[in-house]
Amino acid sequence: MADTNRTRRQRSEEPRQHGKVDVDWLGRDLRGTWGDRRLAARDKVADPRYQRLDDLTMAEHRQRVLEQMHMLVDDGAVLAAFPSRLGGEDDHGGNIAGFVELVLADPSLQIKSGVQFGLFGAAVLHLGTDYHHDTFLPAIMSLEVPGAFAMTETGHGSDVASIGTTATYDEATEEFVIHTPFRGAWKDYLGNGALHGTAAVVFAKLVTKGVDHGVHAFYTPLRDEEGNFLPGIGGEDDGYKGGLNGIDNGRLHFTQVRVPRANLLNRYGDVAADGTYSSPIDSPGRRFFTMLGTLVQGRVSLDGAATVAQQAALAIAIRYGSERRQFNASSETHEEVLLDYRRHQRRLFTRLAKAYAQTYAHERLLVQFDGVFSGRTDTPEEREDLETLAAGLKSLSTWQALDTLQEAREATGGAGFLGENRLVQLRADLDVYVTFEGDNTVLLQLVGKRLLGDFAKQFKGASKADIARFAADQFFERASTLVGLRTLRQDVRDLRNVKKSSIALRDRDLQRELLEDRVETMVADIASRLRHAPKEQAKAAAAFNAEQHQLIEAARAWVELQQYDALAMAVERSPEATKKVLTHLRDLFALTIIEEHAAWYLENGRLSGARSQAVTSTLERLLPKLRPHALDLVAAFGLGDEHLRSLIASGAEGKRQAEAQAHYAALRDAGQLPTPEKKAKGTDPEAQPIAVAGAAPIAPEEILDDSVDAAPHLDATSASAVDAESAKVAAR
Repeated sequence: MADTNRTRRQRSEEPRQHGKVDVDWLGRDLRGTWGDRRLAARDKVADPRYQRLDDLTMAEHRQRVLEQMHMLVDDGAVLAAFPSRLGGEDDHGGNIAGFVELVLADPSLQIKSGVQFGLFGAAVLHLGTDYHHDTFLPAIMSLEVPGAFAMTETGHGSDVASIGTTATYDEATEEFVIHTPFRGAWKDYLGNGALHGTAAVVFAKLVTKGVDHGVHAFYTPLRDEEGNFLPGIGGEDDGYKGGLNGIDNGRLHFTQVRVPRANLLNRYGDVAADGTYSSPIDSPGRRFFTMLGTLVQGRVSLDGAATVAQQAALAIAIRYGSERRQFNASSETHEEVLLDYRRHQRRLFTRLAKAYAQTYAHERLLVQFDGVFSGRTDTPEEREDLETLAAGLKSLSTWQALDTLQEAREATGGAGFLGENRLVQLRADLDVYVTFEGDNTVLLQLVGKRLLGDFAKQFKGASKADIARFAADQFFERASTLVGLRTLRQDVRDLRNVKKSSIALRDRDLQRELLEDRVETMVADIASRLRHAPKEQAKAAAAFNAEQHQLIEAARAWVELQQYDALAMAVERSPEATKKVLTHLRDLFALTIIEEHAAWYLENGRLSGARSQAVTSTLERLLPKLRPHALDLVAAFGLGDEHLRSLIASGAEGKRQAEAQAHYAALRDAGQLPTPEKKAKGTDPEAQPIAVAGAAPIAPEEILDDSVDAAPHLDATSASAVDAESAKVAAR
């Protein structure tokens, strides 16, 4: 019996290889267009001088990160996006590609450098003109002037248009007077605000000749050479936070602080000496969104950093899961590897599929960002597309980062809770990413509004006949759903055959159709309901408010579709053997998303009950197909021990397990292993398997067969029947 169990165990641990991942090719593909930038950044991550130390006080941590910032400047790494005439490289995409990797060293370093060079410096670069570039950028680039990005207020976070700080123009002195009129208008949560910042880009409502021209940005000195606030400026330290305590976040307030007229960053709006306002953009609303759009790189970088953090968490958890053993289900002498448990595979592999989809979606975002900011594809439409995609991807990736880090922590048990294995601290530091650069829920509303706008554009200039035909088509679709014609067609096609359902569900065209159909249907439904909303402002706002949840869900569905498309494109360009594995990963991503929204697909008649069950059973069959390749798939992330810095991912667990197995093997060989009490007394009735009527034994190799219908016993319907029969046997 023991020999038979050992044979089965060996077969389950060394399943047949159906294709082999080309780790080198996949690694290069994942690193994307700016792979060299990423590798250079990882060299820094591997340098202990850049790495987080967990035993520092908050004050020590802040000082260490400031010193690391100076090291980055000395290395020249932070200059990539700045103009070449000032010593930069005009490389916007490469700048972010390298920058996001710093999350592996210390998220505090990544965010503080992002504040200095990606927010403070970028505001001067993108909102200012040549005068501001020549006057202010050199000191920002050299860190001679550490700065804050003073946009968020205590009373207004994501609603920047409603901030309370004002900048009123004084014609007599040709100065702007910056003022915070009440406590809620204090600038808050500002990196470099508590200690290090000697200047800031302050966002305030520009008022001249009694007219409020909306939010503009002003370069504003904060502190003198000794670090004391300048007259009229005050502030507080935000103190200890839930994470990122290497950053000196603080609050600032201004009491009639005067700055020269030239300190207005005037690319999109200017004030003449006599107080006359002018702008190349007539519409105040479009002007406001254009100014904010120039700062989209913050969202792009957060999306990238959140994705890198997921890669690290999954590399740690999957490495550990491939070595850690627990319970001896299939052998009397060997415990099972955690990664061989189906539930463990589900909790990690589904998130691995999402991490791959997000990685490839981020690359597409980065290419689009670089095209716009380099000027190659800079059009209003491209900027709007970029802002929409950045808002959506940042929302889902930062949420998913927290989910993945938490699941990885739980999947590694008590070891994952130890600081030495990094998962807990990474999660704490990334927590605020979901509200950085815009609360995710608010950002998805922005995406949803864009989807509604695009939907409305379809009918611009359309005739009444065209609109009538569209309405008729929509009515037919809805009627088909209500009477079950869609699901009837599926049932007839499948004839309750799991194999046919699985084949259909693993078809790329069907997967995309299901994902796209959810977006289009939800947007059309919302638009249809809002079409009859009252025109009176309060009632119109109430009608829109009633649709908020559905609007956000539609936006989420659209982002998931973008991620799917990015992963599917990677599958198509991959080498043949790798393509087979990536296809499984693509299928797993699609089916995971569909399963998560199964209620919608059932309620809206897009899936029959039988096919919805097949979604889960097919998903389950994909897990063992990916099991042989799990280590290769995380190895392709290119994160070595020096990047992960997690003891449980270093091979230490494998050595402990080998030592334990050798110990017990030696005792068995010497005949010195004590006999368990139950065996000493005779046959253990609890150890005998329960016979299930009509159920044949299942061999591991059947489950791992690569054919689509290799495991019909895993179909949900069949499983339910077995469970019912088991209950009858137990009752008898």
